[in-house]
Amino acid sequence: MRLSRTASWFLLAFGVWSWFIWVSFVRNLWKNGSGLAFDAAGDPTSYFWVHLTLAVTSFLLGTAVGVLGLRSVLALRRESRTDRPGGADGADRADRAGRPDSDTSA
Repeated sequence: MRLSRTASWFLLAFGVWSWFIWVSFVRNLWKNGSGLAFDAAGDPTSYFWVHLTLAVTSFLLGTAVGVLGLRSVLALRRESRTDRPGGADGADRADRAGRPDSDTSA
C-alpha cells in the first residue's frame, strides 16, 4: 500500500502529538492532588487505573501510527531521490529505457 505525502505527514504528526499529549496527561495524573487519582492513604484509585490504561493504550496506538507515518515519509523521500535525473540509479534507468548513456559516444 502506498500513502500520499499528505497522509504520511499527517500520521507522523499524529504520532508526535500522541507522545506530547499522553505523556503530559500521565504526568498530570500522577501529580493529581484532588483525591480522584489517589485516596487519602495515597493508594491509586479506580479513576487512576482506568485513565492510566487509557493513556498507555492511546500512547502505544499513537506510536504505531507515527511509525507508519515516518516509514512512509522516508519511503517517499527515497523514491523522489531516485526518480530525479542523475539520481542514485539514473544511468541504470537510462540503459533500461533504451537510451544511450551521456558518457558513450557513437
